[in-house]
Amino acid sequence: MTMCGRVLVVEDDAVLRETLEEVLRDEGHEVRTAAHGQEALDLMDEWHPELIILDLMMPVMDGFAFRDEQLRKGIALGTRVLVLSAARDLEAAATRVTADAFLSKPFRLDEVLSSVSLLLGAPGRYGPGDGTSPPVS
Repeated sequence: MTMCGRVLVVEDDAVLRETLEEVLRDEGHEVRTAAHGQEALDLMDEWHPELIILDLMMPVMDGFAFRDEQLRKGIALGTRVLVLSAARDLEAAATRVTADAFLSKPFRLDEVLSSVSLLLGAPGRYGPGDGTSPPVS
């Protein structure tokens, strides 16, 4: 059973961003989107998500700079983070941004939904895939 929540999708690929938004809304989540990190920070000034789905490689402000600035400003500090990226050493990159979980692009939508459900419904950190892998540390 999916626990619904507020989800922010930060992704520069418009088709992927819109697909994730639609799928997550169909699951009952309140979803907002941003095309890059600065847009996400601006949105988070007035709206705090429970989960951020974060791409790392984006123009204007990438996922690394976004997380640095988000944490520096103290915005939504308890928010979970799911990284979706094609970064080379994804586990190291996810650790660098203190992600709770990560999935490598390309990914399956059911993997995303499973990770979202786990992150919104259970304490602790989850690794790639269905959340049964070792934690990101």
